[in-house]
Amino acid sequence: MKRLPCLFAAVFAVLVTASLLSAADQAAPPPPDVSGTWNLTVAFTGGTGNPVFTFKQDGAKLTGHYQGALGEAEVTGTITGNAIKFSFKVGGTDDTVTYSGTVDGDAMKGSVNLGQFGDGTFTGKREPKK
Repeated sequence: MKRLPCLFAAVFAVLVTASLLSAADQAAPPPPDVSGTWNLTVAFTGGTGNPVFTFKQDGAKLTGHYQGALGEAEVTGTITGNAIKFSFKVGGTDDTVTYSGTVDGDAMKGSVNLGQFGDGTFTGKREPKK
């Protein structure tokens, strides 16, 4: 009779361990790869723009380059799941332009804070890889 509680405890421990291992296997998938050149369309109260971003990705970390109406700048950001956020400093000012949105394959969309130029929205498509 004394063996039954020990056997129950052992079976319970195995089930708990298996459950924890199964949960670890179901961890969040890696973020989508956004490396490459992206052509964006930005709409804000002052008009529209068509900046080009080139991203390099290392896990969740983004680096890259911006080229558009505000000049050129280095870009930093993150991607978690399909949520993307990236920004750059506007040359010669303390303004930071920040994009926040979502990625779906070769498309992205979201909102942008343009510092002194206000807020807006953006959509974008990745250029085909060569």
